Amino acid sequence: MSDTSRRRHAPLAWLTLCQGLFLTNNVTFMAINGLVGLALAPEGWMATLPLTAYVLGGALCTGLVARHQQRYGRQRAFQMGLAVAIVSSALCALAALIGSFWLLIAATVVAGYYNANAALYRFAAAELVGAEGRERAISWVLAGGILGGVVGPELAQATRDALAAPFAGAYAALVGVAALSMVALARIPFPALPPAPSGAAGRLPASVARQPAFIVAIAASALGYGVMNLLMAATPIAMQVCSHPFSAVAWVLEWHVLGMYVPSFFTGSLIRRVGVLPVLALGVLLNAACIALALHGVDLMHFTAALLMLGVGWNFLYIGGTTLYTQSYPASHRVRAQALMDRWVLGTMTLTSFFSGALVTTGGWQAMNLGALAPLALLALMLVWLRARPAPAPAGAPGSIET
Repeated sequence: MSDTSRRRHAPLAWLTLCQGLFLTNNVTFMAINGLVGLALAPEGWMATLPLTAYVLGGALCTGLVARHQQRYGRQRAFQMGLAVAIVSSALCALAALIGSFWLLIAATVVAGYYNANAALYRFAAAELVGAEGRERAISWVLAGGILGGVVGPELAQATRDALAAPFAGAYAALVGVAALSMVALARIPFPALPPAPSGAAGRLPASVARQPAFIVAIAASALGYGVMNLLMAATPIAMQVCSHPFSAVAWVLEWHVLGMYVPSFFTGSLIRRVGVLPVLALGVLLNAACIALALHGVDLMHFTAALLMLGVGWNFLYIGGTTLYTQSYPASHRVRAQALMDRWVLGTMTLTSFFSGALVTTGGWQAMNLGALAPLALLALMLVWLRARPAPAPAGAPGSIET
């Protein structure tokens, strides 16, 4: 590789590392928040409220994050998110140590700012390389999640008893993870964001928001993430009810997150080769296959295979939805448009995190899987609707939107 090529790809590599460290944080939260919540919550159905609080905090912060991104630029805004991650992780550790469920909830709500902030890494990746490498850049940065898939469960398991209370050490370890990400982020020369239009002109045009591609892109990302979150958040609790040890939970989550991010190495190329709609359709089918496996049994093999399928299906829906989305809004409105998508994604995740705990502790694992079929059916109908629409004009043609 030439020096010029190295210089071009180095920022993307550093951003991929930041994504991996972000997912280390998220996967550790996935693995332990429900279990810590189950131990501290006044009622069993409240067990996944710490997960719900994390994504709710993210949903509430999307507008604030957008304003900070526009005002301070990508790098400073991302650094602010990491500073919040350090503080909130320390508060989570304290909550576990003193046995305070409500402090844990408050800390995870605050951590939502980091969640909403780092969710924009994928859009920043597209800006680092330009339109010609957009699909691959999004895929490669999301592939950094492989690091989170491997390190997150292992970190949770290794630090489970490091401090006096179970998993307090895991929360404390996340302080170091965020600090390491801060070092990596300092190496990335993000391009300046274009100034946003002010006043009424700064609002996302209704003509953009009404585009079928814009609507379906949001639906694919939000519903894909929602179904994934619904089933994944309940998995540690469901496995505990089925008498599987925590080491088995860590194993299943590791394979799930690998399923989420390993396909990123080829998803962008697949989209370029066959188009975004077939990839989205395949994502829906893989989610349906996950549900079929989950309904078939509750052995370790069933949990592992189902969560692996769920991860790959999420990958196709999320990368496909993000790629379709980046082609559907003007560059001058990118920050507002990106915040809108993440508001829908995180809002959907908030609902599914809440209902995940309620459903798995009251209705059971099978009832929750059956309920997940409804959003998948809706998404399949929306893909058929978009496929039946006239093809959009090519970039640069009258009526098209250039990013």
